[in-house]
Amino acid sequence: MDSLDINNTTETHPLFPSGEWEGFYTHTDGPSASQHRMYFSLFFEKNEVSGGGSDDIGPFVWIGSYDAQALWCKMTKHYVTHTVDYDGHVDENGIWGKWTISLRSFVYSTGGFHIWPKKQEEIEASAEVERIELDVKVKVPVVVTV
Repeated sequence: MDSLDINNTTETHPLFPSGEWEGFYTHTDGPSASQHRMYFSLFFEKNEVSGGGSDDIGPFVWIGSYDAQALWCKMTKHYVTHTVDYDGHVDENGIWGKWTISLRSFVYSTGGFHIWPKKQEEIEASAEVERIELDVKVKVPVVVTV
């Protein structure tokens, strides 16, 4: 019989899986909007979300909250230089909504975003590629001339 872990408080709702996520943000709306890719991890627990990753701006940390009943998520993406607020709705396709950069009370910039959990097959394939690249680096002979 398995032991019961009473300290495990990770969210169990299937739309809020902790783990590796990916997605994009845009500066404009519509089909011509350029997608800026992001790769990161999220951890959902007790209506709080945290994580970190990187995108074309640089590394960042997520801090926020979510509601598994109302299906929304609000997070702030913290870069070294600035913060970006994300406000999104949750469905079977991930989290999507609007991001905002505010300076004092003034909205400086805004756009859209869509993020989703990576599929387990993608995570495993990525790990395999990293392992193969490491094997190749290890197996490359070093030529020494005297």
